[in-house]
Parts: sequence; structure tokens; C-alpha cells
Amino acid sequence: RLLANMMPAYFTALGTSSSAATIPVTLKQTEKNGVSSAIAGFVVPLCATIHLSGSMLKIVACAVALMLMTGMPFDFGAFLGFILMLGVMMVAAPGVPGGAIMAALGVLSSMLGFGQSEQALMIALYITMDNFGTACNVTGDGAIAIVMDRFFNKKSATLATA
Repeated sequence: RLLANMMPAYFTALGTSSSAATIPVTLKQTEKNGVSSAIAGFVVPLCATIHLSGSMLKIVACAVALMLMTGMPFDFGAFLGFILMLGVMMVAAPGVPGGAIMAALGVLSSMLGFGQSEQALMIALYITMDNFGTACNVTGDGAIAIVMDRFFNKKSATLATA
């Protein structure tokens, strides 16, 4: 039921490829899922900026694929460091189409040794499937809002009975 309620936000994200442009629809659908307007009004815009799970998945998957296809050396320890640093970078990435990959170019270059041609391929791959990652992001934003609403409502009920 919760996922079915988020479908308008999912399809809006598919069409816009922008978490920021999808905020009004995500907010409305999150409230339709029973999240209080105060929690939804705080969590959804915040997550549209810093919760980019779909972008993380796309960048990591594309980087692995590109490294394997081009014969670049693949060191799991270095790649784990790349994933952790990418997580930090995604907090600063804008929620606009292509914002995450542009923020990640420096890390791709410095930590994985991607040159200009590999970076160009990463941008092309990322932009090609950006709308699906954005849809993942906004659906996850709704899920985070539900968790936060349940957490704070449970805490409020506990404090009221104490």
C-alpha cells in the first residue's frame, strides 16, 4: 500500500530526473501514507538534498563495470574507500539532473584513476539512467519519512505516558 501511494512521486521523478522538482509530489504522497505534515515537511526536502541512494548505486555499478570493461586494476580495499568517500560527496551533491555525477568526478579521478575519457563515459552512463535513480531516491525519501514519523510518534507516546 505504501509503495502504491508513492507511485505518483516515482513517475514524476522518472519524468523530471530531479529530486528537487519532485518535492511537492513526494510531500503530498508521503502525507497520504499517514506521515504528519510537520515530519513530512522537514524530512522530504532534506532527503531530496542529501539522500541519494539511487545515485550511489548507479555511480558504484557504472564504475565497477567501466573498470572491468577497460581492464583497470580493481582493488576492493581502494574501492571500499571510494564508496565511503562517495557517500560523503553525495551529501553535497545537488538534487538536480546530473548533479551527483558531477560532484563525484573528483573522487572518480583521484581515488580510482579515471581519466577524461572514463569520466566522459561515466557521465554518459549516469545521465542515461538518471531518471531511474531519481525515482529510487524519492521513493526512499518517503520511506525515511515514514520511519521518522513512527519513531517520533512512538517517542511522543512514551513521553506522554511517563
